[in-house]
Amino acid sequence: MMMQAHALALENQEVAASPFANADEQYEAIKSRLVTPEVRRMTHSELENLLEVEGRELLRRLFQSHLDLRSLQERDLGIEGPVIGADGVVRTDLREGGRDLMTVFGGVRAERLAHHTPGTSSLMPLDAALNLPKESFSFGVSRHCAEEATKGSFDEAVQSVCTYTGAQIAKRQLEELVLRAATDFEVFYEAREVLTASRVAELGEILVLTTDAKGVVMLKKALREATQKAAEREEQKPSGPDTKAPKKNRKRMAQVAAVYTVAPFVRAPEDIMRELNRRDDAPKARPRPENKRVWASVSCEPEHEIRAAFEEAARRDPERKKVWVALSDGNEGQLWLLEKLALEYGVRIIVVLDIIHVLGYLWKAASAFEKQSSPEAEKWVSEHFLAVLRGKASDVAAGIRRSATKRGLSAGQRKPADKCANYLHKYAEYMHYDEYLAKGLPIATGVIEGACRHLVKDRMDITGARWGLDSAEAVLRLRSIRSSGDFAEYWAFHERQELQRNHAEKYANGEVPAICQPTLRPRGGRPHLRLVK
Repeated sequence: MMMQAHALALENQEVAASPFANADEQYEAIKSRLVTPEVRRMTHSELENLLEVEGRELLRRLFQSHLDLRSLQERDLGIEGPVIGADGVVRTDLREGGRDLMTVFGGVRAERLAHHTPGTSSLMPLDAALNLPKESFSFGVSRHCAEEATKGSFDEAVQSVCTYTGAQIAKRQLEELVLRAATDFEVFYEAREVLTASRVAELGEILVLTTDAKGVVMLKKALREATQKAAEREEQKPSGPDTKAPKKNRKRMAQVAAVYTVAPFVRAPEDIMRELNRRDDAPKARPRPENKRVWASVSCEPEHEIRAAFEEAARRDPERKKVWVALSDGNEGQLWLLEKLALEYGVRIIVVLDIIHVLGYLWKAASAFEKQSSPEAEKWVSEHFLAVLRGKASDVAAGIRRSATKRGLSAGQRKPADKCANYLHKYAEYMHYDEYLAKGLPIATGVIEGACRHLVKDRMDITGARWGLDSAEAVLRLRSIRSSGDFAEYWAFHERQELQRNHAEKYANGEVPAICQPTLRPRGGRPHLRLVK
């Protein structure tokens, strides 16, 4: 035992005398290699690869040397005050131990002291000082994993992390890191401060909320109960060589939402027609959405996400001075929730039906009267669409029905016309486009359509992908954070949350005792740690 203690003391002296000797050795080796004939014949890309690998090893050694210094400081100088757990028990005994950590430079080991008392869990103040993660992978590696997993498949993310960092990680480990990385999504946005009056005034006059849904192909166990039962019934149907494989009932809807502000953009119905017909040689400069936040969830119910949109909007306009606009595609449940929450939050909200959906219905109705894609059909659509833009949706609906009756169309022939007329009549209260355009309000759901495509389809619809609920939710959340431009801020918040969860809450009053700092001592005194330049 005495021999082990003596060996440890000698090791500590060596580290203190030359803490970065191992790193210096690697640096000298790199310099020596750079002047060899072999390296002097390399192309610039070969030299790049060499320095990337060798330089990474240099950084790994620097990291390890710093950890060794921190460990030595803890052993020689100790802790400021007693180590008391959240249970109120003072940890009086010390035990040596270490843990491995995979960093972006490669593997290192952190030696530290465990403070314990029989019958209690051990506490390690150095782990807290370093904010070491629960897993064996550093936050730098976790961040790489989180970002790469939002860009492509998990397999591609593993390859990217292993190629461009010094970390080695398996697919399962990466998935677990991604799940943990998304843990603080809701808390992060809930903790954001309400904007000040001056900041609110800087934003556009119009505050837009918009929401939609997009299906994600899931593993059967991750489907909602009703969809899961439908999928099971489908599987029980007889199949044969002429029967296509079942494709229905494989998706779970991801609710997508967006909130942004925008300046008014006043136009006339004729301006919209010129834009659609590409006949406007000098279109007006369109104001761009500001401070756009987009997000999606496959696990939460629509009301949860639409409520989150109201919360985000309320933070941006706490005094309700802006013009609140909700853009919708006409989903009845969605419209009901918008109106219900508007009452709850005490805000007057203008619900606008997406004009592109209206145009689609008109094109289908045109097929009942004119040959599809013919000049006559295009003229028919243009005339009726302009009338809708002028705020005459109900009149257009009545006219379509009368026209179908006058022409003596059969029930089958007039079906698309009736469907369009019913749609226009049903949602007429959300189609006052002449008023919306005069106020400069947006009338199309391009932002949310783009969000559905970018957040959900581009990542979740990778060929062959079948998602579990937790992994799908984590990827959507992280992708949302990146798309909203909040990733750097979120990650700093996430690390603070991890410090609280993994370390601070284990100590009395949530306070981690600090490790004593080295001080300069008078000559002749016994230094605990000698600083070497």
